[in-house]
Amino acid sequence: MIKSSKIYILISMIILFTLIDSNIAYGADYINDELYSISAALIDGDTGRVLFHKNGEEIRPMASTTKIMTLIIALEYGDMEDIVTVSSYASKMPDVQLGIKEGEQYKLKDLYYSLMLESHNDVAVAIAEHIGGDIQGFADMMNNKAEELGLENTYFITPNGLDSTDSKGTHSTTAIELGLIMKYCVMDSSKKDTFIEICQTREYNFMDFDKERSFTVHNKNAYLDMMEGVIAGKTGFTADAGYCYVAAVEKDGRNFIIALLGCGWPNNKTYKWKDSNKLFNYAFENFHITEITSDKTPMKTIEVPDGTPKVYIDTYIKEHISLVCSKNDKIKLKYRIPQIIKPPVKTNDIVGYIDIYINDVLFKTINVYSMDNTNEKDYNYYFKRVLEIII
Repeated sequence: MIKSSKIYILISMIILFTLIDSNIAYGADYINDELYSISAALIDGDTGRVLFHKNGEEIRPMASTTKIMTLIIALEYGDMEDIVTVSSYASKMPDVQLGIKEGEQYKLKDLYYSLMLESHNDVAVAIAEHIGGDIQGFADMMNNKAEELGLENTYFITPNGLDSTDSKGTHSTTAIELGLIMKYCVMDSSKKDTFIEICQTREYNFMDFDKERSFTVHNKNAYLDMMEGVIAGKTGFTADAGYCYVAAVEKDGRNFIIALLGCGWPNNKTYKWKDSNKLFNYAFENFHITEITSDKTPMKTIEVPDGTPKVYIDTYIKEHISLVCSKNDKIKLKYRIPQIIKPPVKTNDIVGYIDIYINDVLFKTINVYSMDNTNEKDYNYYFKRVLEIII
């Protein structure tokens, strides 16, 4: 009887630990240990807040994920109806190729689909030369955009992502910054809708300008059919970079972006899909939309001792902020609103600030505005007061 009781307890303990382990599987520590990628990042697509990363600040080559920047630069600075003439240099790019030939001409719009759906390296160079004048000119445009986005560890040399090094550095980025580039492409750029439309196209047919050759390109982003809500994605591989992937997904009003660098080498092409599933599932299971500020956010009244007709003014905020947070995120509002201010104060004047902290890190500062209008007590005010007293 004692032995069977011990066996029962042992079995119960095994079941208990199994259940505990299955819950741990949804935690960040588990994700970090289980990822194949050398570097990975999970980013809130709406705010750019880094929700999780594994070596996310490590600088690494990014292979053809480069082409998301190539496309967005071309969309913003090029005309889709332009005619591109293929150079000798572009025609000699190594695999993967469309097989364009020197002197051939193509509509720029058609080349965009070849670039993103099948990741053709020769097409990337043809686009870059047309938009930037030459490869260096286009690389300068890419690096200027990276600087504009506040990226400090991203450096572009080629438009196709082939491994390259020059006197200034190596063609490279970080998982976090690659994710932020994708955020710009799908959330912030004036050309985001066209970018997404191209990335979601499954098949595209086109011909050269002289209609002598016809082409059909198919989307190689298999993840489009692996997870619901995929907005855009781009794969990449070089000997130095390994398999890479960057993608954006939307579900239930939440937008998440993942970036993977060094996610295995041959024969491990499926690692990137496994890591993508782990990160997106972790995101959707653990991060939910939380209201940070709204009309109900408590505000302070400010005293204006020398004001007229009011000596107290009410305040309000214009920004109503909601963002994805986990149950472990600690949100704190720090009010920087004075108790007393001097007149005059006009309606909608900025009279203070609220600092929003997430996990003790400043996330954003929003303005506090005056709801009322009050002037300084002047000679006329005091003259009228004396008359009132006399009367």
